Amino acid sequence: MEIPTARVMKENTYRVGAAQVRPYRYYYLWLSPFKGFEIGGKITEIIDVPALGSGYGNYKDKSTDLKYSLLDEGMYAPAIAIAINDFQGNRLYASQSIVMSKQIYPFDFTIGMGNGRFGKTPLPTADDTSFQAEIFSNPRNWFRDAQLFGGIQFSPSDKYSFMVEYSPIHYERQIQDPAQPKYFLSPVSSPFNFGFRWKPFTWGEIDISYQRGNEIGISLSTVFNMGKPFIPIYDAPYNERKDDKLNPLEARLEKALRESGFRNIGINVEWDKVSIEAENMKYYYSNRAIGVILRLVSTITPRRIRKIQIVLTRYGIPLMEFSALREDLEDLYAEKLTWGDFLFLSTMDTNVYKRPDVVIRDKRFLDYGVKPAFETVVNDQDHFFMYRLGAEGWLNFHPWQGLSLIAALAGYAMNDIKSSTPPLSDAVRSDIFLYKEKNMNLTRLLADQIYKADHQVYSRLAAGLLEIEYAGFDGEVAMPLFNGRILVGLEGSAVRKRDPDSALKLKADNTKVYNTQFFNTRLNMPELNMWLDVKTGRFLAGDYGSVVTLSKSINGLTLFAWYSFTNTNMMSDPDNRGYNDKGIGLSLPMRLFDGTDSKTTYNYAVSPWTRDVAQDIDHFNGLFDFIGRNLKVYWDRDEKEMK
Repeated sequence: MEIPTARVMKENTYRVGAAQVRPYRYYYLWLSPFKGFEIGGKITEIIDVPALGSGYGNYKDKSTDLKYSLLDEGMYAPAIAIAINDFQGNRLYASQSIVMSKQIYPFDFTIGMGNGRFGKTPLPTADDTSFQAEIFSNPRNWFRDAQLFGGIQFSPSDKYSFMVEYSPIHYERQIQDPAQPKYFLSPVSSPFNFGFRWKPFTWGEIDISYQRGNEIGISLSTVFNMGKPFIPIYDAPYNERKDDKLNPLEARLEKALRESGFRNIGINVEWDKVSIEAENMKYYYSNRAIGVILRLVSTITPRRIRKIQIVLTRYGIPLMEFSALREDLEDLYAEKLTWGDFLFLSTMDTNVYKRPDVVIRDKRFLDYGVKPAFETVVNDQDHFFMYRLGAEGWLNFHPWQGLSLIAALAGYAMNDIKSSTPPLSDAVRSDIFLYKEKNMNLTRLLADQIYKADHQVYSRLAAGLLEIEYAGFDGEVAMPLFNGRILVGLEGSAVRKRDPDSALKLKADNTKVYNTQFFNTRLNMPELNMWLDVKTGRFLAGDYGSVVTLSKSINGLTLFAWYSFTNTNMMSDPDNRGYNDKGIGLSLPMRLFDGTDSKTTYNYAVSPWTRDVAQDIDHFNGLFDFIGRNLKVYWDRDEKEMK
């Protein structure tokens, strides 16, 4: 209902929901990417209180909330957590609380103290560049302002619960709340709230409440495990037909690999050794691709084949080489060896840049595909939420090793993106709506060449229409260090703005060349399935500084958040000066929905407001992501994917 508890969601789960208790309507998303930690985003809409802007509708406020478990519940000790709500920006509903919960089945008791929204006086507004938590910065004042709250939950069944709580909120004192002048001129009828919670499904929850002595509330939410497939992933093993067994061994292997999700297949069979080069087009994890090839080799090749060499490629560029002995593979399948033992006896090398001496039997020059496209613009001055929905198709031609010629076209059947507000004076990205308001975009038309040299030195050069807003040149050099624990690289671009009204033209009224230069680093933390990116240098608007991005992968689903630190003194627009770009996003693998393995992912990111601080172009095939998990530091971490 209103007060927090010390209960924290299970690690790697998320909750999505909506609720209404007049005059408030809530839309929220909560995530638990780590044990004992929750982070949530919430939109609060105030019913029948209009906001500025003709298309904005009711007043809406965005907030971010955190909860961290300080102490797990024990036999006698309660669970203790700290909750920090709405810690940045206008802080209309800000509070910081310490809360304890103890279960004595079937009762769950909660008591806590909180300031701000739960305290005696509202907290002051902050700016967009700082985080405010008075419980840490001024604990004495926090204690003076804090008030007690508490509640009891009675759960005679896992399916339903009854709740009662005491809420200390003085609505009539919350003068910063736009709802107060209309709805809360006097104290509410009662500080006690009553509720009933029903869980008809393990993933669904319905709450009905009676709050403040005069309001009925309802909440609907769902809880899911992040990264858990909605449809179990199953790839049927390849079964060779009798007629195919009469073909030469190379042809049999080529067909088995092609039908199992590989292409650009090269095979060389010596008396006791088979060498295979293949591009993985299907499997999200390279370990899984290697495991599939090993199973095929074990099934199809005669027993005289004792040595197995596999090289995985992308665009003809070798990414890794795996070598094993057949006798070890047979012991593995006979369960005489564990996968850990087998990998210890085998070799995996990412410092491979020359392709094996094989005959390519399945050369593919062309890729194409279509995927859904969904884009949003949030918190424009005239509209809180705008979107466009359609599809994007692409064509990718590979005439030789490492070269991609890409054309991508997007069309949107539904599109309400527009703005009557002119772009900021320093606009390098705040004018994106000029491009997104179009129902058709030629999003890319470029040439991209990647090269890999000895010592795992990768380089990339791209030219053409690089993204929806910019055209020009983009180059990069990168290499892994310490078995891939750290990636380092240099990157730069020289671009001009495209004409939003003409697919192939550049802007005639803006001939400025925007250039960027960056030193990039990535720290891989496979133990936590996380990585930390730091991009440092000169951004599109000429501001210097860094963008820090933290990413966490959960069974292929990747959550990421970024925050920038740049010198904006040279920017003339006050909306840009002193601002820190920030946002959150996710990369969603389609293997969670297909019932079969897939490398396809869809990315979505959102920031509070698109400004021009710490902006870079959208890079096609950035080298850090091209290298991905094809590193020794991830090899053992992904061992289970080979099975």
